[in-house]
Amino acid sequence: MREYKVVVLGSGGVGKSALTVQFVTGTFIEKYDPTIEDFYRKEIEVDSSPSVLEILDTAGTEQFASMRDLYIKNGQGFILVYSLVNQQSFQDIRPMRDQIVRVKRYEKVPLILVGNKVDLESEREVSGADGRALAQEWGCPFMETSAKSKTMVDELFAEIVRQMNYASLPEKQDQCCTTCVVHKNRYVISEETSHSRCIEDLN
Repeated sequence: MREYKVVVLGSGGVGKSALTVQFVTGTFIEKYDPTIEDFYRKEIEVDSSPSVLEILDTAGTEQFASMRDLYIKNGQGFILVYSLVNQQSFQDIRPMRDQIVRVKRYEKVPLILVGNKVDLESEREVSGADGRALAQEWGCPFMETSAKSKTMVDELFAEIVRQMNYASLPEKQDQCCTTCVVHKNRYVISEETSHSRCIEDLN
């Protein structure tokens, strides 16, 4: 069985721990307790293939930012989380992705951009269009999630497994890549290979 290391990154308070705990245990954390670092393990089956995920929930506060290089070096897949109700958290995501590229020395790292707290739609500060535009710039999938209502949480971790499965293939097909945008609970998947196809716009 394949084992993968997934690193969850983002500013403090965006819901990294809540997303991870919701996926692993099926429960929602109401109280915000700043994380230093937590490890979780969970078995998941994606496209009839079982895998074990070792998920590192990282600190969002700046005082632990120096530890990110080590997390990134050991990680195989990355979930970058911002809060839809916090514009600054969206701005903070870009340097984190830059850090991943710098440490990995490779741009096509398995990565998903996540706008969390979609249950707080009335308080939204970051539009879906802004999230999709950044994901398309990076060539990575984009999702909007809610740890509280469990919206797209399981789909999020299934997609990062697909990304890592694809990255581990000995030969990647030219006509297929893992660049996709997940929009309104829909994936765009290649029927021939089950991998996500490139798209320009889902509107």
